[in-house]
Amino acid sequence: MKHAKILSAAALITLMGASVAAQAYEADWKRGRVYYRSVCTSCHVAMPVGSINPSTKTKAEWSVYLQADKHAKDKDTVSKYVSKAYRASIKSGNKAAEKFADTPEKELMEDIKAFLIKGAKDGDAPATCS
Repeated sequence: MKHAKILSAAALITLMGASVAAQAYEADWKRGRVYYRSVCTSCHVAMPVGSINPSTKTKAEWSVYLQADKHAKDKDTVSKYVSKAYRASIKSGNKAAEKFADTPEKELMEDIKAFLIKGAKDGDAPATCS
């Protein structure tokens, strides 16, 4: 009887741990890099501001920028450019937008953030978008 209670408790703890692990999303900086370079950079290059390399800001600056969700001098939001609607609107001319068409917005934003933090001027691997 005592042995059964211990096994039951162990099974419950295992199930609870699996549930928490299933809910946590581990950002994929490589997927974020593909999207950022293919979508964000391609648009910025066509604009007067030019491309914006991840290494132009620190990790803290990128975090504040993404948290504020302000883009183009507050004319719109960063999340707009990660939305499924935006990706659908450009997918015919952008392979990355087409490839990630069904990726949940929160996951894609976390992926981009992971890339920007990793590539920040004080990140693990300061990156350019060449």
